Amino acid sequence: MHPHVQETATALPHAPGVYLFKDGKGKVLYVGKAQDLKKRVASYMRSGGDGRYLLRFLEQESMELDFLVTETEQEALLLENTLIKKFKPKHNIRLKDDKAYLMLRLDLAVDWPWFRFVRRRKNDGAEYYGPFSSARSIRRTLKLLHRIVPLRDCSDGVFFNRSRPCLKHQIGRCPAPCVGLIGKAAYRELLDRARAILGGETKEVEKELRRRMDSAAAELRFEEAQAGKEDLEALRRITEKQRVSGVAADRDVIGFFKVKRELHIAVLSYRDHGLEGSKAYHFTSEFPPGELLAQFLTQSYIGDRYIPAEVLLPLMPFDASSLQAWLTERRGTKVVLFVPQRGEKRRAVEMAERNARLAGEVWSRGGERSEQEQEAVRKLLGLADKPERIHCLDVSTIGGSFTVASRVSAVAGKACSEEYRRFRIKGTAAGDAAGDDCAAMRQAVARSLRLCLEREAEELPDLLLIDGGKGQVAAACRAMADCGLDDEVFVVGLAKDRVKGAERRHTGERLFLPQRSEPIPLKAGSLAWCLLTRVRDEAHRFAITYHRKLRGKLTSSLDEIKGLGPTRRRALLKQFGSLAAIGKAGLDEIRRVPGLPIEVAQRVFERFHEAE
Repeated sequence: MHPHVQETATALPHAPGVYLFKDGKGKVLYVGKAQDLKKRVASYMRSGGDGRYLLRFLEQESMELDFLVTETEQEALLLENTLIKKFKPKHNIRLKDDKAYLMLRLDLAVDWPWFRFVRRRKNDGAEYYGPFSSARSIRRTLKLLHRIVPLRDCSDGVFFNRSRPCLKHQIGRCPAPCVGLIGKAAYRELLDRARAILGGETKEVEKELRRRMDSAAAELRFEEAQAGKEDLEALRRITEKQRVSGVAADRDVIGFFKVKRELHIAVLSYRDHGLEGSKAYHFTSEFPPGELLAQFLTQSYIGDRYIPAEVLLPLMPFDASSLQAWLTERRGTKVVLFVPQRGEKRRAVEMAERNARLAGEVWSRGGERSEQEQEAVRKLLGLADKPERIHCLDVSTIGGSFTVASRVSAVAGKACSEEYRRFRIKGTAAGDAAGDDCAAMRQAVARSLRLCLEREAEELPDLLLIDGGKGQVAAACRAMADCGLDDEVFVVGLAKDRVKGAERRHTGERLFLPQRSEPIPLKAGSLAWCLLTRVRDEAHRFAITYHRKLRGKLTSSLDEIKGLGPTRRRALLKQFGSLAAIGKAGLDEIRRVPGLPIEVAQRVFERFHEAE
């Protein structure tokens, strides 16, 4: 170990805190926490460490040692997490904090406040409720809340452009403040009641629901009684942070599989008496599982993440007692870290370990090439981390007809088909104006991002790839602002290779960044080129497939015209190019289509001008 590091280690106090190993340029290599700084760091100074650590990287690379003393070990744990996110040391585990459980956001500063689903808590003065462990329950409860306390639930774009009440007002779910059918004072009274219910004051509402449920059951209206029971359960779950006291099914089960420096972790989440989800993580580190597991748990439950009542583990992490105390404090009720030895809980851990092993085998087979491609993209774009999840959006249209968009997803460089989405562009963005391609892209990006924010199964991408140039990238940035994300997702446009000029000069693939005036050339055949063009081409294929499917369905309106068979339909479409153009054509123009009898041309014209 470097003499300067050894000298600093001897001066450390016997107190809780955080220590930082740095290289000769001051770059942080590793951040750790300790209940006793002097004892913990002293273990690094012995030859071979303390028998648990493989310290070759510290012995070879570390030149400096810094430390920060805290009052308690829990403060050290939080400070460690903050420093890991700030310095991004290469020997620490880092989890992306872009995904959390659903919360409700209420901004009382606006004229007509409304509850929105969000996954991030910001210091913006708004009220936040949650996070909640069950997205299904919070959605059902919000619908129930609107039946009890009618409030607006439409976006500002819809709210400020209405001229008459919507359907929800007619069924008693909204007081229609958009058209002035309720005053601000009366609306605030409704809002205060809704806030009280979300805050846990649900006794009166529960009593009324139970009365309705019992009445429906007594009158043999069993479907209505079952619906009331589900409403009652949803309402109870909304206040789970105050009421839950360690439900057996409210647990996370963690398994890991380690081969040399590679660690693969699988997390199985059990909610509401069933397996709700699973996720695999892959890391490279020389630390033993116990140390990595402690880091993983800290990263997993920081921020606005839901903390279950029980976490089942294959072995106890280092500093388990402080971790358990910290989790209990954050949850508000007791959290148990437990290593089961037998029975159903042990079988759950073994299943998580099998999942970790299988995920590790799959990752190892195809991970090396994907890692290289992601690293190449990271360096090319100047990203802080490798883009693990890439979303690519493409718009497809012909003359403004049937405008659609697609979103494909690549996770760890591989296509993730369950995250593919298709969008039918609506409103003026689907028109036939030349500039509407950017408007269509803005709508598609906004709808894609909202899915990531509002759906539990969706995650925000590390990189948002847009098929297009400056205009499409600018539209994507405006869509991010519409969703309140600002610069939280990195956006880049990929323009296709084109042939220009009489000499047939190829422009090559180019990358467009929002804050850069000139594009970045993308070298054909490079690792970054392989990954980005592969994802872009898949988005183009997915969009074209959807567009063709829609065109096939919509052209069937010609099938209903008597005397217009396949040959004459093809002749019509060849002459005019689209159904929209046929609808705009005059009778004389239709009659001039080769092979079309006069009486059939008359029927075609009448078919498209029935309303007139």
